[in-house]
Amino acid sequence: MSSSPALSARGSRLALLVVGLCWLAVLFDGLDMFIYGSVLPHLLETKTFGLTPDTAGDLGSYATFGMLIGALTAGTVADRIGRKKLMVGCVTLFSLASGVCAMAGSVEVFGLGRTLAGVGLGGLLPTAISMVSDYAPRGRGALVIGLLMTAHHAGGILSAYVAKWLIDPVGWRAAFWVCVLPLLFAPVLAKLLPESLSFLVAKGRADEARELATRYDVELPADKSGKQGAADRWNALKNLFRGGEWTQTLLYWLASFGGLLLVYGVATWLPTLMRAEGYELGSALSFVVVFNLGGIVGMLVAGRAADRFGAPRISAIWFGLTAAGVFLLSVHMPMSVTMIVVFFTGVFLNSAQTMIYATVSIRSHADNRATAVGWTSGMGRFGAVFGPWLGGQLLASNQGDRGFTAFAIAGLSSMVFIGIAALRSSRQTPRGADQELVGAH
Repeated sequence: MSSSPALSARGSRLALLVVGLCWLAVLFDGLDMFIYGSVLPHLLETKTFGLTPDTAGDLGSYATFGMLIGALTAGTVADRIGRKKLMVGCVTLFSLASGVCAMAGSVEVFGLGRTLAGVGLGGLLPTAISMVSDYAPRGRGALVIGLLMTAHHAGGILSAYVAKWLIDPVGWRAAFWVCVLPLLFAPVLAKLLPESLSFLVAKGRADEARELATRYDVELPADKSGKQGAADRWNALKNLFRGGEWTQTLLYWLASFGGLLLVYGVATWLPTLMRAEGYELGSALSFVVVFNLGGIVGMLVAGRAADRFGAPRISAIWFGLTAAGVFLLSVHMPMSVTMIVVFFTGVFLNSAQTMIYATVSIRSHADNRATAVGWTSGMGRFGAVFGPWLGGQLLASNQGDRGFTAFAIAGLSSMVFIGIAALRSSRQTPRGADQELVGAH
């Protein structure tokens, strides 16, 4: 990452340190998130815990429900204890929760482990994004966040290899024991990661913030301790529904619901659905690798494409292309062709949701932008809970071949909703609104 001219060499080193540590934390987040989908075909084949497709879908939803809780509470907890402590706590929580899964003797205990892991996973990502935003070189915030998000997909790739290497010779529990290893990273994070400068300033710990900023020769953020109170936040939420805004707000929420249904539904069920299409387990896990490689490429190109053509247009087009790719996966094609389709589906799927957040940010007024993006993300997470459950229900009713079709319909619906919302608000776009790449998950 090239440094900004405004930063000294020491400031650049601090940015690299923070981004590097957060990248590793998000890598472990992605590993833990995707590991369930990677081992799921084996769990179903061996009927571990008497697992059936519908209970497997429920288990997938437990983790995403935990993520909903983690994401909604992360901001409040971080405001109290600091972003650094919250990140260390999240890594510790999802690592220990994976240990619960590895030792589970029943589906109930396994489900508890996945729920607790989800709380940690959901709290980590928005906190890591906030941390790198604090320390990113000036003018490089979107690029750094996009770089951070590649770690999540790198974790997905790692999960597929962990499953391929360990399930046959050792067993599925070993895969979850690997997910406990990030626990060793928590003390490293606690020792090396600096606290958020914004948090220190907001808490009145100006001397600590000044000492840290001086040591690394970085800018001290402005004091925003006079930020919105509870009444102001409630008014900001009500503003999303005043006048004709309620229609646009609901369209954004529906688009986000369909987008995250698609993201987490495919992430959970891709290997299993590919096996249902007749592919061997090794090939099905290879699709996970290719899918996440596409996700990495997508995260790196989405912001540039949106800068040139506009986030609303790219979001709608991306969802349309995602729907086409997901639908094509229901057709048994030559392996090379299928790999290409999986790759490009990963490119478009994993950045289409990101473009929803960028669209909401652009179309919202500055004093209401954080509320609009936050609630769009929050409502979308209900789709993240519903997606894994839906896949399980389709497989349980022997309609696994319709799984890709159902997810394709979700992509088309998001394309329609974000397209209509963008058209309705095109005449009201705030001038000078900044477009920023935001984490999709």
